[in-house]
Parts: sequence; structure tokens; C-alpha cells
Amino acid sequence: MTPRTFVPLTPAPSPAPRSTPAQRAACPVALVNMPFVSVYQPSLQLGLLKSLATEAGFRAEDFYFNLEFAQLMGNRVYEQLAHHRGRLFGDWLFSVAAFGDEAPDPEGLMPEHFARDTDGLLADLGLTREQLLGIRDEGVPGFVDAMLAKTDWGRFRVVGFTSTFQQNAASFALARRIKRRFPSTLVIFGGANFEGDMGRELMSRLDFIDYAFDGESDDSFPEFLDVVAAGGDPSSVAGVLARGDVASDPTDRPPFDRLDRLPVPDFAGYFARALELGVISEESRRLVALPFESSRGCWWGQKHHCTFCGLNGSTMGFRSKSSSRVRRELAELAKAYGSLRFEAVDNILDMKYFGDLLPELREEGYDYQFFYEVKSNLTRERIKALRDSGIVHVQPGIESLDSRILKLMRKGITGLQNVNMLRWGMYYGIDIAWNIIWGFPGEEAAFYADQLETVRRLRHLQPPTSTSRIWMERYSPLFSDRATFAANYVRPEASYAYVYPARIDLDRIAYFFDYEMTDALPDTAYQPLRDEVRAWQGAWRESAKPSLVFWSSPGQIHVDDFRDQADRRSYRFQDDSAALYRACGDRPTNARQLRQTLSLDLSAEQIEDILFSFVRQDLMLHEDGAFLSLALPAKPRPPTLVTPKQWPTLEPDT
Repeated sequence: MTPRTFVPLTPAPSPAPRSTPAQRAACPVALVNMPFVSVYQPSLQLGLLKSLATEAGFRAEDFYFNLEFAQLMGNRVYEQLAHHRGRLFGDWLFSVAAFGDEAPDPEGLMPEHFARDTDGLLADLGLTREQLLGIRDEGVPGFVDAMLAKTDWGRFRVVGFTSTFQQNAASFALARRIKRRFPSTLVIFGGANFEGDMGRELMSRLDFIDYAFDGESDDSFPEFLDVVAAGGDPSSVAGVLARGDVASDPTDRPPFDRLDRLPVPDFAGYFARALELGVISEESRRLVALPFESSRGCWWGQKHHCTFCGLNGSTMGFRSKSSSRVRRELAELAKAYGSLRFEAVDNILDMKYFGDLLPELREEGYDYQFFYEVKSNLTRERIKALRDSGIVHVQPGIESLDSRILKLMRKGITGLQNVNMLRWGMYYGIDIAWNIIWGFPGEEAAFYADQLETVRRLRHLQPPTSTSRIWMERYSPLFSDRATFAANYVRPEASYAYVYPARIDLDRIAYFFDYEMTDALPDTAYQPLRDEVRAWQGAWRESAKPSLVFWSSPGQIHVDDFRDQADRRSYRFQDDSAALYRACGDRPTNARQLRQTLSLDLSAEQIEDILFSFVRQDLMLHEDGAFLSLALPAKPRPPTLVTPKQWPTLEPDT
């Protein structure tokens, strides 16, 4: 390992301040993180905003009230609810506290009206309906009042909330009380829930929020604080929305592109409070996955926006940090907080990192472990490079194993490439989070019948975490391009009506939508595939996991097919057959390419005959002339099956 000296990061240059040091000292800032987000890692949003404020000369204090609410519910129950995706049960719990007499469900009818969803959630939580209503009617009001009394909010000139997904109602509940008790304190909001129409509608209806940030606030937040401290008009800052002033869009501010100049996020407040509450210990703090970003936007989405993806509403343009900056940031975070685990919030790994960041991390030889989102058409060599650099958990965007469906998704990938990602990811010990989704306009039942046959051959590979119909998300082509994706109806997901008052336009604030496409297949078309995946998942919970491996020696290979423990089979192939099977293992290839690379005394037709014999024995896949061997070289290292983006060794309490 080559020793390196790390130089502290240089702060970003700021515009000439309007305020004086005395004015900035008199403008302290509070930053608040409310339920529902995980308690097992700090907030990147709060950490970065705190550093930006500090760098601009303002005193900032953060409040991780999600940790406090988890103490009320119990960490295990809270985490289950924080990771729940579906009906807005988290926001519903805080709706009455947020909106008072305007709350749409004062009698608590949502669990009854969505009985099937409620029963599934309660089974996961280990709660009864009565207990869930008790949390809403007794626990939540007491919690919000306690957080109001937690500190003297009047000592802050600005109190800011970050809100993504189901953080709105809890944040509104506390913000409303702070504004009522301390009317001169400025209450501000930011985050994905305030982007575009969502933010403008909320700002036109909620009288307890003074200002909100639309889009990235790396520049606008410190500028806002500077203007406030100097006594100017905060709405003059580009990207800032003022309460009630929604006749036009805020002044455009292009996406922030100077990522190397950003400060390192400040997570000290999280660790101090998490240790104090016993959420983590000094021993387990090294298992906390520290969030970091090495890029923003999506280089694939810039070219081909995946049909179902609603991320990057106005910030699709891809930008990334330099390798040296990323390494310095990792070193500072690891030293400051004692954890070697990192979770990249990037939408996609920058491919240039295969030429600098990843080999540099490998050379340094530190014990970092990373989660990253990647594209799944990686070669075996690049998958190995992920593992060698410490990237041991990935989400490669595998959502189908059928190339025709993937084409409808605009994924730019084939089914065989996705299978190959699963193969070599497992071989190199990389945990892969993936799903199978369906419901795409233009699909046919035959696509899923064929995918079912593929899935039946893959028991030896890591199964998907879930199967489901695609969600319709705001900003996705499925939502916005109605001419291409015709629908019988599109309306806000039904549980929004149980959270927000009638005067709020749900069409404008919803992120998730219920819908029915005009050419949708019935749910029965997907049931056999769903059942097969459940069986696959069950097989991986057994102590003896399914396997399919081969051993090679000169001129021959031995294949052990233990995908079905009740029907274990072994094979021996020699000479041309052995050579062809090995050659189809690194990546999908065709007979013509094999004939050129192996110099066999066989025609392309003869090569195909041999390959199709492997296909008939379920040892190989074939698609559009390409072949891929399914067995892996002996001694694979299967990963632990985990939920996407969750680190398995931080156990919540019971």
C-alpha cells in the first residue's frame, strides 16, 4: 500500500456577503430531521446544510428528532415503518397533528379503508390496529409537544426542515407549532417534496412556512442566510419560494456543478444524539453507513430516461467529483466518525471511476465498504474491480430478465447482461439488490412466460428482493408523456386523501399516482412469475443454498448442478464442448465470435448445435443468437441476502 497524505478540503468560494460578522452571529440556524427516515444513519441533507451554513459564518445546530420518535415506537417498529413503501401510513400518523381540524381523517378510518395494506403492515410491525391508532392519537401529539419544548426555538432566526417522501406531515406538525409560538422565527423547507409544482402548491396553502427551496440549495441556502442576516428580501434569492407568492416560478438557478468545492457534511450532531439515546454504541458506530455523494444526476437518464424513473426532476444533468476529492472526503468522514462503511447516494456510478477512483481505493488498501448504484452491463473484470475497491453492496438497476421488457423500460441492457451481473456479482461476493417489476405499456403475456422459464434456471443466483407492478412517479416519462403512455386514468395515490386537507390540490403535491394503462395485462399474467420468485427466495433461506458450479482441467469440465436439492445432477464435458462452455462464461457471446476466438475446427452451425445442447440441459441461456453459461467456476462466495441499501449487522432493538 502506498501511503498518502491528505490535505484538508478547501472551502468553496462564496459571493461577497451582504451581512456583517455581527449580523451573522445574531442569525443562528436550526436544522431539523423529522420522521420517517432511518435512525441508523445521519442525514446527508442536514449534514451538508450545516457545513454550508458554518462555512458561510453562521452558527448552525441540528436536531435529529427521528431518533426521538424511534424511542417512542421502538427502533425495530420505527425502522419497518420508515422503510415501508406503499400507503402513506407514516404521514397519516402525523396528519391530525399537522393540520388540526382540517385533517381529513379525524376518526382514523384509513386502516379500515385499506384493510389489506394495513394488515400486511401491522404483521411486519407486530402491532394491532388499536396500537397504531394509539400512536396516532396519543403518542404523536405528546411527541410533537415534547419536541416543541425541547429547546427555545425563539433563539433561532431560522428553523429549517428537510423533507423527502414521508417526512412532510411530521415536519408540518412541528413547524406549525414553532411558527405559532415564535412568529418572528423564519420557518423554511427544502428537499424533494418541495420541488416544482409540489413546493409551489404547498407554499400557496400553508401559512406557517415562510420560504422554501426549489431544487438544489448549495448556493441558495447560504445566500438566503446572508440576505436574512442583512435584513434584505429573501425571496430575491434565485431558487427560493416565498409563502403565497406562487404566481410564477422562482428565478431559475442551474443545477450546482462545482461538486469538488462543497464542504464535507457535518454528522457530529447525529452521532452525539444516537450515542446518547443508545441507538448506536461506541462499538457499533463503525457499522453506521455514512451517506456521501460522488455525483449528481444520471448519465444514462440524460440519454434515455427510463420510463418508470421519477428521480432527478429538474437535475438530470450528470456531474461528479474528482477521484482525489472523493478519497479525501472519505478519509475525513472515516476519521471524524469512526465508521468505514459508506453509502453512496449517487443515482449511478461514474464510469470514469473505473480508471481512477476504484484502482486508487484498491491501491490504498483501506478497509472501506461501499454501497453504490451501478449499471448492470458491467464486464467480469469491472465487477471484480468493484469488489477489489470495497464496493460490496450494489443496486445495478436490474428490474427484468427479459430483453423485450427491458427495451420497453428504455434500460439499454439485455436480459443476458442482467443475468451475467448476477453471476459474477455472486462469484466475487457482492450483494446485489434487485427487483422484478411489470406492467409496462406494450408488454405481452408471452414475455412473462419466457421470463418464468429463465427464472427457473437461476436458483443458484441471488434472488430479487421483491416483485411488483411499476409505480407511477411524478417526473417519470410514464407520468409526464401521456401521448406515448396512454392511460385510462391517472390520479394521486388514494392515501394522500387521508393525509392532506381538502384545500390542498393533491394532483399538484402527490409524488405517487394510481393509474391504469390502456393496454395493461391482468394481474393473473404475472402470478406464476411471482410464485416462482417466492420459491426462489425460500430456497435461499435454507441452510444448503442452491448451487451450480464447474471444475475445469485440461480438456474437460465437471459440472455439479445442485439447484434442486431433491434432484442433484453432475455432468462431465470434454474437448470442444468444455472449451465452448468455458468461453460462454465471461459474457454473452455468439457462435461466430466463438469460432474466431477459439480457432475450433467446427463450423458456426456445429458450434450452435453444441451450445443448444447445453441450453436443453438448462446449463446455458440463449437469446437472439447470444449464449451465456449459467454455472460459475467452483468455490463461489455467496453474499448474505439483505434488503436494498440496508446493512445487515446493525440490529434494531426488539
